[in-house]
Amino acid sequence: MPRDAELRLRERLGRLRRLSLLGGTKLSGELQRLQHQLERMQAEATDEDIWRSVELARHQDRPYTLDYVERLLEDWVELHGDRVRADDPAIVAGLGRFDGRTVALVGHQKGRDLKERVRRNFGSAHPEGYRKAMRVMELAGRVGIPVLTLIDTPGAYPGVAAEQHGQGGALARCHEVMARLAVPVVSCVIGEGGSGGASALALADVVLMQENAIYSVISPEGCASILWRDAAEARKAAAAFKPDAMHCLELGVIDGIVSEPDGGAQTDHDEAARLLGERLAEALDDLSGRLGEDLRRARRRKFRELGMYASA
Repeated sequence: MPRDAELRLRERLGRLRRLSLLGGTKLSGELQRLQHQLERMQAEATDEDIWRSVELARHQDRPYTLDYVERLLEDWVELHGDRVRADDPAIVAGLGRFDGRTVALVGHQKGRDLKERVRRNFGSAHPEGYRKAMRVMELAGRVGIPVLTLIDTPGAYPGVAAEQHGQGGALARCHEVMARLAVPVVSCVIGEGGSGGASALALADVVLMQENAIYSVISPEGCASILWRDAAEARKAAAAFKPDAMHCLELGVIDGIVSEPDGGAQTDHDEAARLLGERLAEALDDLSGRLGEDLRRARRRKFRELGMYASA
């Protein structure tokens, strides 16, 4: 299992790969040195390793947003409702104190038992949930406090009612709100990061993933249903598009990986919260003191450049 030294090395390698190089410039000797060091530390993840991340990301005992709120935030006040139609419990949002600073926190929330899972729709939010998230993020922008988001959803709810209430537009507006926030924004995928329902809360200055989380445009089952007309081929699909944290970091989709306790976050909620809190605090410290317009400009540039590759 990857540990802190390897994760930090991968992050350095990822940042170096994303540097804007002059036309015709070759990869530096430092990049090659880091790559060789990494190869000595660990071989490429196997298909079994990738599927294990999928299983751990979905583990029923994995900590959810409110588990982290309980352990990391003081004076937590949850805010409800979208001021338009209803309150969606699949997303929780509120204000609290984290590491000595007041923050706004938004996150998906699954349920522990069947009754709560049904009430929270298994973490799949309706448009009302995303409008609630936008309301709290815009409040944070007005009063000048950082925003933290925790992502754990198989995807935004695709039901007829959600579409009738403007699901696609709500996701798009959520991206827009996050893109123009003039305060520090840090996101972390803490379990499943599924499709637009996940990315709508992840347009951040720093995007992290826990070690055994997954982040993808489609679920392995959905991908298998499209490619092989058989959801049972989910393991093959996951091996093909690699939604695990290591590959997301290599692709530049995320900025860092948060370590988990041995065996996964579900084995020790307190330790998982401590490790997550350290990385969130570190990210906020790095962003503190930067002007709002600089943050906004860098955030927009970062996401515009995703998927752009320079030829050698």
